[in-house]
Amino acid sequence: MQRGFRQVDVFGDTPGTGNPVAVVLDAEGVSDDELRRFSVWTNLSECTFVLPPTDPAADYRVRIFSLSTELPFAGHPTLGTARAWLDAGGTPSTPGTVIQQCPGGLIPVRVEDETLAFASPPRTRSGPVDPALVAELVEILGIGREHVVDAEWLDNGPGWVGLLLDSAETVLGIRPDASAHPGRWDIGVIGSHQDGAETAFELRAFFTDGDAPLREDPVTGSLNAAAAEWLLASGRTAAPYLAAQGTAIGRRGRVRISQDADHVWVGGRADVIVSGLVEL
Repeated sequence: MQRGFRQVDVFGDTPGTGNPVAVVLDAEGVSDDELRRFSVWTNLSECTFVLPPTDPAADYRVRIFSLSTELPFAGHPTLGTARAWLDAGGTPSTPGTVIQQCPGGLIPVRVEDETLAFASPPRTRSGPVDPALVAELVEILGIGREHVVDAEWLDNGPGWVGLLLDSAETVLGIRPDASAHPGRWDIGVIGSHQDGAETAFELRAFFTDGDAPLREDPVTGSLNAAAAEWLLASGRTAAPYLAAQGTAIGRRGRVRISQDADHVWVGGRADVIVSGLVEL
């Protein structure tokens, strides 16, 4: 059966420089195995499937897959799905704000012309990281322990464990290797740029799926969201600020962090690159 499809570039400085997400706009009647198979076939870090909402407060419901693994929430797929839904003619019940339903809850997405921003969901796991795990992470990343300023659980769905490093240069110099450390990994690293730089922080995200080798995600909304909560709460920075991601793999991801009384907002561009139908 043919279904509406969009491929959306999210968080790019310009179209085609961010992180793509595949969005199937009508996934009713598709089995879990078929969803996973299609997600793996796209070979993107995430693929989403839009369904009618079951909560009357939501505009749509979405299921998010990272290859074969279903996630309760993810950041760039949230913005990409909202853009695809709007591009296909969706009209939010509340003007200017799309409400997404996912297993992580109801996620507001503000619409501001070319820029979308989601309200960061609360972390499901936070707090310090066990020193033994930090030591293992340092080995995977191939850096010295002296480069680690702090470590924190940044899990708002995908399971991120975060390391704050001593500089953006250290972050960009990482050449990870998890071959000696089998298992599931979701590793986020953060380093600050020097004062006066275009962006305040440089981030990188590394993950595994099943037995596949460690991969790098180009730009990661969930990691940026949880990292922002941590950095703001610990007094290491103030909002608004601009973060960079994807630099090490030739992308120009730009993530805009802002804050109001109720939420940390994570925003950026979301551009439809491919529009059409898929057989699913």
